[in-house]
Amino acid sequence: MGLASVSVAFVGAGAMGGALARGLAASGRMNPEDVACYDLSDERLAELAEQGITCCHSLEELVSLGTDVVVLAVKPQVLPGVLAQAAPLLDGRLVVSIAAGVTLQTLEEALPASRVIRVMPNLPVQVMSGAVAIAPGDSATDADAALVQALFEPFGSSRLMSEAQLDVEGAVVSCGPAYVALFADALTRAGVRSGLPAATCREMVLYTMRGVATTLLQTGEHPRAYMEKVTSPGGTTAAGLEYLEPYLVEGAYAAVDAALERTRELAEG
Repeated sequence: MGLASVSVAFVGAGAMGGALARGLAASGRMNPEDVACYDLSDERLAELAEQGITCCHSLEELVSLGTDVVVLAVKPQVLPGVLAQAAPLLDGRLVVSIAAGVTLQTLEEALPASRVIRVMPNLPVQVMSGAVAIAPGDSATDADAALVQALFEPFGSSRLMSEAQLDVEGAVVSCGPAYVALFADALTRAGVRSGLPAATCREMVLYTMRGVATTLLQTGEHPRAYMEKVTSPGGTTAAGLEYLEPYLVEGAYAAVDAALERTRELAEG
């Protein structure tokens, strides 16, 4: 779906909202002036204005632009206040929320006259290499879902799914950048412990991780098949994997379970 004639407004221009606005404006698929933002920080707005993004200094001003999509890009604890203020202004509009743990039911009850879609992006959208899960509400049409998926396609992987799947995606993929960064840090510390300079080790670990991810994305090869290429029978990699795999797999299971439990707690308030 083409985006040349589409307009989108972001309520909130923090780490995620600002990254999404900048990415869309720079993607070449939209006119920068068709991307608009409202934020309490004049400094953030000034930075976005330098990229040709339309900046507003009130929620009412932003909504009055009549954009095709309104994205609620504020923290979950701030969202109720925004919803209370914005609800009368969003009748009949397509509204996207990126607030973790705020369910479609909650959004639809607060915005009964709007078409609502939940979206869960992760932080690598900042470098246009992220993942985005999209769960349409009952009021959203197929055309709405297709439009939102097209909006997020420039940022990497953009997938439609159920809300239950979106919550799992959040626990795996939205939390995933922190998991991956932790693993990079752990490997770096292991290298330093065994005699490598910290900066050198960190750089080599990060290039290795990028190389593996790039190769798997380009080839579509299964990660275990890739592992076999690196692992010689009875070799050093085999010895390392034999020790690491049970801890890493069980740790991943436990981490996702913990993140899902926290998601449920946030949804229950």
